[in-house]
Amino acid sequence: MNIYGYIRVSTQEQNEDRQRISMQNVGVPAKNIYMDKRSGKDFNRPKYQKLLRKMRKDDLLYIKSIDRLGRNYEEILFQWRLLTKDKGIDIVVLDMPLLDTRRGKDLMGTFLSDIVLQVLSFVAENERTNIRQRQAEGIAAAKARGVKFGRPPLPLPDGFYEIHKAWREGRLTLKQASEACGMKAGTFYGKARKFENND
Repeated sequence: MNIYGYIRVSTQEQNEDRQRISMQNVGVPAKNIYMDKRSGKDFNRPKYQKLLRKMRKDDLLYIKSIDRLGRNYEEILFQWRLLTKDKGIDIVVLDMPLLDTRRGKDLMGTFLSDIVLQVLSFVAENERTNIRQRQAEGIAAAKARGVKFGRPPLPLPDGFYEIHKAWREGRLTLKQASEACGMKAGTFYGKARKFENND
């Protein structure tokens, strides 16, 4: 029997130390800890897929919490069954002692484990939905306060006002005006319209 650990954080900036320490505390060898810095929306994660290929029947997999496995209800249930039923791997969810497939392999134990898994999987997906909604609400609120997103616009090039005037008076074509400003025609036109609207 080999012991493995799986760690997931959603972004490159997030810290995985809490999960790694938990794995070390239960004796998972450092070489058997697999980590993805990816969203939990699906299981197309390179390290998880590598771990899936590596594990064999009767191996043991530790995860810190069910949302570290994933945040998609149907996918979590599918992967859980794939690991435990198809591959014959035991799973221990450290933050939820009821989710330890080494215990209660009788009908009642399996039944309780399945109920807990379904509830936690639902909570994980629901939290993902809530996170997206909070992000959208935060962005909308920031926009309402006048916060600008994206890169700040580049300043207008020297001589823009004279070139713009010459273009509007027909002394320059759009192509000539945009080239004189060192811009693409569409960029020049957009800046010209914005300038006129603000004027």
